[in-house]
Amino acid sequence: MDKNTGFLLSYIKYGDYDAILHCYTLESGFQSFFMRGIYSAKNKKKAFLSPLNELEITFSSHHGNLPMIKKVELNEKLPDEVNVHQNAVIFFLSDFLNQILKNESQQVALYQEIKFFKQKTLEKKMHAHYFFLIRMLQFFGISPLVSEEKFLNIEKGVFQEEITQKEVDEELSFLWKKILNQEIDEDFIIEKKYRKSLLDSILQYYKMHFPEFYSPKSLAVILEVFK
Repeated sequence: MDKNTGFLLSYIKYGDYDAILHCYTLESGFQSFFMRGIYSAKNKKKAFLSPLNELEITFSSHHGNLPMIKKVELNEKLPDEVNVHQNAVIFFLSDFLNQILKNESQQVALYQEIKFFKQKTLEKKMHAHYFFLIRMLQFFGISPLVSEEKFLNIEKGVFQEEITQKEVDEELSFLWKKILNQEIDEDFIIEKKYRKSLLDSILQYYKMHFPEFYSPKSLAVILEVFK
C-alpha cells in the first residue's frame, strides 16, 4: 500500500455511501481518490471532509481509474474553535485551489505555501488570503512585472505611468506592488475601502492570465463576510 499526505480541496458524493476526494498532495501533486463507505452510518470519518483539512491517505487498489482509500487520518491538530471569518477564507481558498491546481504535479514549495497560509488564517491573520492569491501568481510565473511606474495594467501584466482602469488607482497599484515585493509583514491590515477592490482586481488578473479561470462559487460568501 502507498501513502499520500494532502490537502482536501473538494469531494463529490458517489452513490449512497461513497465519495471521490480531490486533494493536492505532497507526493503526487493534484490527485483524486475513491473512498468507500464514508457516508455510512458507522463511519466516523465524515468530519474529515472539511475544506483544506490535511489528510494522511493510505491507498492501494483502484476503483476504475482512481486509487482506493484504505485508511484516512488527519495529519494535523485542528483548532478548538474556528470563527465565521476563518471558515469563509478556508472555504474560499479550497474552492480557488481546486480550480487552479487540477493540472499541477508535485511541488514541495507550493505545498508548503498552502500550509503556511492556512496556518496564518487559523492564527487569525485575516488578510493573509489576499497575499496568498498574489503569491500564487508568482508560483505560476504570471505575476505582474514590478517597475517604478505607478499604475498596474491588469491586461498587460505590467506597471505603467498612465492609469488604464479607474478601479485600479495609484493606491491600489501600490498595494499590489508591496505584496509582490513581499514588503508587508503578517500583521499588516488592508484598509476596509480596498478589500473588495483588491480582491476584484486579483480575480480579474487571473481571468486574463490563467486559462479558463472563473470566479470561485464561494466568492459571494467571502465578500459578505469581509464587507
